[in-house]
Amino acid sequence: MSTTEQSPVVWSPSEAVLTKSRMGRFKAWLEEQGHGPFADYYALHQWSIDELETFWAKVWDYCGLVCDTPAERILGSRAMPGAEWFPGMKLNFAANLLRLADGDHANREAVVAYCETRPVLRRSYAELKADVGALEAFLRSRNIQSGDRVAGVVTNGYEAMVGMLAATSLGAIWSSASPDFGVGAILDRFGQIEPAALIAVNGYGYGGKVFARQQEFAELIAGLPSLKAVVSVQQLPDQAPIDGDLVTPWDQALAAGAGQAPSFTPQDPDHPVYILYSSGTTGKPKCIVHGTAGLLVNHAKELMLQGDVGPDDRFLYFTTCGWMMWNWQASALMTGAAVITVDGSPGYPSLNALWQTVAEEKVSHFGTSARFLAGCRKAELRPAKDLDLGALRVLFSTGSPLLPEDYDWVYSDGAPNVLLGSIAGGTDICGCFVGATPLLAVRRGEIQCRFLGVDAVAYGDDGQPVTGGRGELVCRQPLPSMPVSFWDDADGARYRAAYFETFPGVWAHGDFIEFTEHGGAIIYGRSDATLNPGGVRIGTAEIYRQVETIAEVKDSLVVGRQIDGDVEVVLLVVPAEGQAITDDLLKLLRTRIREGASPRHVPKHIVDVADIPYTRSGKKVELAVARLINGSTKADNRDALANPEALDHIRDRLAQAKLLPGG
Repeated sequence: MSTTEQSPVVWSPSEAVLTKSRMGRFKAWLEEQGHGPFADYYALHQWSIDELETFWAKVWDYCGLVCDTPAERILGSRAMPGAEWFPGMKLNFAANLLRLADGDHANREAVVAYCETRPVLRRSYAELKADVGALEAFLRSRNIQSGDRVAGVVTNGYEAMVGMLAATSLGAIWSSASPDFGVGAILDRFGQIEPAALIAVNGYGYGGKVFARQQEFAELIAGLPSLKAVVSVQQLPDQAPIDGDLVTPWDQALAAGAGQAPSFTPQDPDHPVYILYSSGTTGKPKCIVHGTAGLLVNHAKELMLQGDVGPDDRFLYFTTCGWMMWNWQASALMTGAAVITVDGSPGYPSLNALWQTVAEEKVSHFGTSARFLAGCRKAELRPAKDLDLGALRVLFSTGSPLLPEDYDWVYSDGAPNVLLGSIAGGTDICGCFVGATPLLAVRRGEIQCRFLGVDAVAYGDDGQPVTGGRGELVCRQPLPSMPVSFWDDADGARYRAAYFETFPGVWAHGDFIEFTEHGGAIIYGRSDATLNPGGVRIGTAEIYRQVETIAEVKDSLVVGRQIDGDVEVVLLVVPAEGQAITDDLLKLLRTRIREGASPRHVPKHIVDVADIPYTRSGKKVELAVARLINGSTKADNRDALANPEALDHIRDRLAQAKLLPGG
């Protein structure tokens, strides 16, 4: 059976979408300027990588980005690593995100913040800009300067947006973590970058419970001797603020700087704007530094063109401030859209709560995780039938590969009229390599396309493109949002080792991918977690696609066990509530995997476990379990896990099953 036959079209753009979407209008605008003509999206993409500098110049102009001093050229050096984007430019990141905060747009909603512990908060663009100016003035009064780090232990809400914009307006570097992180995990991150200022909530709500964190965050402050100022946010209104000599309550900080406008201090194009972090499950997280101009123009392309987000839209991406999707969401402000933030449990008070918010707020763009959509399918939710989702045009999914069955659910009970945009990239580029476009059909189980300006292909082990098969996801030309550096990596050795060691001069992302004959993409998991039974390389997602559609299975994780020069596939299964691992279920699992994938995919061992370990951004931690089962003595960073106790239970179950080394 061919890929095309396996991947039927489940959504097609109307003529109105083809011509009136921002991508459609961008294509027509380019043609009016003498580029093209472009028969379709594929032709546009080919031009975008053939004429890389012209393409990015046109994105900058079409998206209305602003700078104080124009660039001398678009790309000074094409070397990877070390590409030099927009040399000579001077600009400010916050100025671009707030570029529509004056004039006719000033009184439009900028941020609508939902959380479990406070009433819904609504702020206009004018109010947001005023608060950014006030907080920036307060930070300056505490001698926070350009290049200093401003860290946030904050929830996904209004204060996080204000903090980031105030910091980047003055030229400081923003870095954030979620307040459910342990103090050790936060110090692993912020201890490396030595922040001068900290914005921290006094606690948070999740799943109907309140978690006060004043004592822990007082310890955090004590562990960061570089701090000059701390601002305490009353996320728990009835609780005391964080205590300490450096601490100023949020309202007092804003009052102290009231009436001051943001400075929007111009910066160089590579001036750091964000420091993001790798998951840190196998040691201290890498501190990934992103530059101002590159991140800005790439987010403009991804949100405005690929995502079709504009000033009349309402954008909700469910995330935390410890995940790069928060930074991506924040950039939606540059489009003029209203950004709807939601903090708390996606399943509280019910799994339908997020969908109800989408309906009530008339959200046009809703983003979530593949895991959430799978949960909705398994719970047999019917938001399309039970709620008014008439405003919803685009549904984004990321975090892990989206199962074909979840495409089925979206286009039946979920939101049948939407463009389902499965997007994939990562913290490393704070963006996407592949994802959505309004100009192409959506095929069941496939990511639609390579993004414009992204020269992505699949490489074999020989460093050559794979045709009609799977390989390493690589990017052969510079992308503006590739990191400018790692923090405290003066000679760039760690940066080169992370992305350019496998294929010199070519970015290797670490995903195992197939590009289909019609230009789509299927991701089979992380390449460092791929399995090699009998010397045949297979992706873990291929097994998840079969297992996680079985009603008796709540969750699963698959790893390879090295033995006698070969690899055995080991499947860990969390049974659904009220279910157990029976002979019938074992037979069903093996049959489904054999028929849906291949005999080589069938696990040698299937072990029931109570839980699967996840990172705090919701990704399965395959590598830590693989190291456990293969006898690695390297310690895992348990603080980086959302549920570290899951690893303890898995260790016990693997020992009982005699699957640990020496067992």
